[in-house]
Amino acid sequence: CYYVGATSDAATKIINEVSKPMSHHIPVEKICEKLKKKDSQICELKYDKQIDLSTADLRKLRVKELRRILDDWGEACKGCAEKSDFIRRIHELMPKYAPRAAGARADL
Repeated sequence: CYYVGATSDAATKIINEVSKPMSHHIPVEKICEKLKKKDSQICELKYDKQIDLSTADLRKLRVKELRRILDDWGEACKGCAEKSDFIRRIHELMPKYAPRAAGARADL
C-alpha cells in the first residue's frame, strides 16, 4: 500500500495511475510501463511465491525452493548434496513446522 500511495505517509500518490487504467481495461503491460516511467521503485517489488506443502510435489520443486522452505522454518540441511536429501529432511520436519500439511500428505 505504501508504494502505490494508499497510505497517508506514502511518498508517492500513484494509486490513481493504477486504478483508473484498470477500470478502463487497459492491458497490465501498458499500466506497468507507465508506472515505471513515473516511479521505477514500484517495479522492483518482488514477492516469493508461497508453496502449499499439502499439495506440492516436492520432487518437482527446485533445490533453491526446497532450501527456502527449510530456511523459513529456521532449519538447515547440513550434508545435503542431492535433491532427495532436501526432500527427506523436509518430510522429517514437516510434522513439527507444518502439521496440517503433514496430515494432508499422510491422507494422500
